[in-house]
Amino acid sequence: MRYFEDMEPGTITHSPRSYKVTREEVIDFASKYDPQPFHLDDEAAKQTFFGRLSASGWHTAAMTMRLMVETMQDGEPQAGLGSPGIDELKWIKPVYPGDEIRIEMEMISKRRMKSRPDMGLTRSENRVYNQHNELVMRFIGNGLIKVRDPEAPIEDEPAA
Repeated sequence: MRYFEDMEPGTITHSPRSYKVTREEVIDFASKYDPQPFHLDDEAAKQTFFGRLSASGWHTAAMTMRLMVETMQDGEPQAGLGSPGIDELKWIKPVYPGDEIRIEMEMISKRRMKSRPDMGLTRSENRVYNQHNELVMRFIGNGLIKVRDPEAPIEDEPAA
């Protein structure tokens, strides 16, 4: 089990596999959660910035979450406790049916929580690429991770 103490800023993790985006899934997701014409109809999409049917950004985020969970499950189990949210979500390029996306996760910081000494907060920059290695989405993910020894003293944050 990987605990907060085992995690090192600067570590980069790549998803071992990609996720293939299908036309059916794009339309199904959009019809339920983001029913804008450019996610549902080829002709309507041709008249927009996208130029053709594209996945909703929220669908891209959901597919990315799938890749993140699969990547965590493939590695050593993590003592994860959930997430308080994400920051700086940017959709950079459209994702189209037929694209294959993959994720690269780089831990950028971690700190013990003074209010909850049994857990720590990690921050990771998450970058999503298509099959052409083009960046399509990025965000900062915040993760809550169980501390191995909650009785250990909390070190002061280093000066910036």
